[in-house]
Amino acid sequence: MSAIIDDTYAEAFRSIYAEVLVTAASRRWLDHAIHAATGNASSSILCDCEAGLSRYTADTPDGRPGAVLQFHVPRFWKEREQKLERALLVRVSQNILTCPTTACFNALPTDPNWFPLGRKVAYFGDGHQFKDERYGRRVRVIPILSGEFVIERRVGWADGLMGGNLWFFGATADGALAAAERAVEGAMTVSGVSLPFPGGVAGSGSKAGSKYKFSIASTYAEYCPTLKGKPGVESRLPDGVASVQEIIINGPDLKTLAAATQAAIAAAKDTPDLLRISAGNYGGRLGKALVYLHPDKQPG
Repeated sequence: MSAIIDDTYAEAFRSIYAEVLVTAASRRWLDHAIHAATGNASSSILCDCEAGLSRYTADTPDGRPGAVLQFHVPRFWKEREQKLERALLVRVSQNILTCPTTACFNALPTDPNWFPLGRKVAYFGDGHQFKDERYGRRVRVIPILSGEFVIERRVGWADGLMGGNLWFFGATADGALAAAERAVEGAMTVSGVSLPFPGGVAGSGSKAGSKYKFSIASTYAEYCPTLKGKPGVESRLPDGVASVQEIIINGPDLKTLAAATQAAIAAAKDTPDLLRISAGNYGGRLGKALVYLHPDKQPG
C-alpha cells in the first residue's frame, strides 16, 4: 500500500547560486573533491552556503570524468553576492585546488553576472601563474607540486531557489530512512537540483526560532517521536510514527523543484513501513515559491 500524500506544500525561498564543473583523472579523485568542496554546507542556518552535487557528467572540456557542484546563499542575506563569492573562493581554493588531478570550469552563463574566481584563485601561483586558452576556454594556470591546476577565468551566478522539502513519516526508523534514500535517488534524476544534506537526507529537521536568544533555529519538538506525550509538547505527529526523515531540494527555479518533488514522491511512496509523506512550511512567511505535493495544485 502506498503512503498517504498530504495535501500541503513546501515553502521555497529565493537564492543566488553558482555552479562549477570539476574534473579529475578518475571517479575516485572526483568524489574526493566533491565531498571536500561541499562539506559543512548543509544549511544556511550556520554554514557559509548550501552546497551539493548537482550531477555527474561525461560532457567535460578536458574529456575527463566530471561533476557539477551547486552553491546557494539566501537572497535575503545582506551582501549576498560577496558571501557567495567568498564561499566559492574558499571551497575551490582549499578543497578543489588541493585535490590531486582536478581542474575547475564554469557551468553557468557569465552574462550578466559573474565572479573573477579564476583570477583570485590563481594568486596562489605567487606570480608564476599565467593566462591561457585551453579546451576552448579562457583559463588561469597555476604551477603546483603535482603539475598544473587549470581554472576557468570567470564563474557565473544566477537567481535560484532554496528550501524545497519533503518529510517521510515511518512506522519504523528503517522505513523512514529507506523512503528518504529512495526520494533522494528520485529527485536527483531531475537535472539542475542539488540536495545539500549528508547523503541528501536531514535527520534533524528544524523550525525557525528557539527559546535561546543566540539560536535562530531549533529542533521541531512537535514532530519528535520521543517527545510525544511529554509535558509542554503539543505533538503534531501522526499515530504510529516512530521516525521522521527529511530531504531538502535546491535548484534554479520553481519548475525544477516541482519536478524533483514529484520524482522523489514517486520513488518513495511504496517504501515498506512508510506511513505518510508531508512537507514543512511557515504559511508563506519564509518564501513565496510554493511547491505542492499534489501535482494538480501546482500552478503553471
